[in-house]
Amino acid sequence: MRNSIRLHFVVCTALLPFLLLSSLHTSLAAERRVLVYTKNQKGQGLFVHDNIAASAAALQKLGKENHFEVDVSDDPAVFTAANLKKYRAIVFDNTNNEIFENDEQKAALQGFIRGGGGVVGIHSATGSMRKWPYFWQVMGGKFSRHAKMQKFTLIVKDAADPSTKHLPATFEWTDEFYYVDNIPEGRHVVLAGDLKNLDDPGKDKFPGKTFGDEYPLAWRQTFDGGRQFYTSLGHKIEHYSDPRLTQHILGGLLWVMGDAK
Repeated sequence: MRNSIRLHFVVCTALLPFLLLSSLHTSLAAERRVLVYTKNQKGQGLFVHDNIAASAAALQKLGKENHFEVDVSDDPAVFTAANLKKYRAIVFDNTNNEIFENDEQKAALQGFIRGGGGVVGIHSATGSMRKWPYFWQVMGGKFSRHAKMQKFTLIVKDAADPSTKHLPATFEWTDEFYYVDNIPEGRHVVLAGDLKNLDDPGKDKFPGKTFGDEYPLAWRQTFDGGRQFYTSLGHKIEHYSDPRLTQHILGGLLWVMGDAK
């Protein structure tokens, strides 16, 4: 009996480091978890992008390649204080119009950010919650309009940023050219679009000369205790198989998670 107890003790002691290591790995995996939120308000005259399946799949692929878990949902019920504790970051993936159902869900997002949670917005995310000024601040602006789909020149404004360090100094890109208003102070612009040759009859009225010839299209900031990153790129399905965009999003995501400087 004593020999059996002694053997059991020896085996358990020998396995203890492996059990602790396994537990640590599980804990770290849980901490590196991202919620990809894709809710769109649907209805007559409300636009829903056809890129959501592709963008969500691209984010899941980035998670597998970079060792973080990704949950995808379009259910606003996931926005509870208890549930959001699982996540290091929330990605508003081409969300649009009203994406929350009640004040409790909005309060859960605020609590998440105030607790240090990271937020990423992709493309039409600035068109979400157009009546809620707090969300405009989180995104770094509220969608105003976009120029027609066309090729334009992108200019890297911070070549050392994790979201742009893989990109050339300038390059051609075909997309919708997004404008936002209600712009908060403190945004750090990492990518801009060249306005000079942009085909947009309304550009002289807005943005006019406010930003010179280079209009901000991607930025990062800190607000209300958390980190936020937004990129206006990503209208087309094929964009989400282009490493220029996917690595751009990844760099921003890692920055809001605190995993990149």
